[in-house]
Amino acid sequence: MKKLFFLYIISIAFIISGFSQVSNDAGLWTTFNVSKKLQHNAFFFVTEEFRMKENFTRVNLFYTDLGFGIRPLKFLKVSFAYRMIEKFMDDNIFSFRHRLMLDISLKQKFGNFSLSYRQRIQAEERNIYSSAKGSIPEWYSRNKFELKYDMDKPITPYIAAEFRYQINDPRNVESNHYWHRNRYFIGIDYKKNDRNSFGLFYLIQNEFNVSAPEDLYIVGLEYSLNL
Repeated sequence: MKKLFFLYIISIAFIISGFSQVSNDAGLWTTFNVSKKLQHNAFFFVTEEFRMKENFTRVNLFYTDLGFGIRPLKFLKVSFAYRMIEKFMDDNIFSFRHRLMLDISLKQKFGNFSLSYRQRIQAEERNIYSSAKGSIPEWYSRNKFELKYDMDKPITPYIAAEFRYQINDPRNVESNHYWHRNRYFIGIDYKKNDRNSFGLFYLIQNEFNVSAPEDLYIVGLEYSLNL
């Protein structure tokens, strides 16, 4: 089973090297997560993220997530979150955006492997007071698959893929009812103890069926605190 997992890792690495020939931009995502367990398998979480673009030289955005979730069954998790986004535009002003997200996640273990699937429905408004279409939400469906391998050690390697479907976007109607963005991840999580964990990942994002497609190559750093 270990050999099988590392064959997956090598396959993703070859995919990454193939995509890198058409690279458009590189960036950095840094994330800080705080979660608090509540009664009856419920939890509350806050996330702060900072992103850079243009080969790590320019601010891309900041966002804050406030969310609540519940685990009604061992294999099922449901969460709801609000995200406030401040995106730094090319004309050096911030675009303010508001997003709501509903996540339904399923997880199943197979020996040392765990396979998970997350369905996210999100709605986002942007520039509400400065755009004629600002109050009309854009809707997306995001499907993420993740495979982790538990090495019986603090380090857990994983691979993942996410596929985004555009339900409706009044600013980019040419992509409505199309799959138009894929993300591929390879990473490791390090659990220092029950309260503190760290993550490192590499992500490739490919766009298609859009008017101005762009490929991104992202290094991600994460820190999570469980209260």
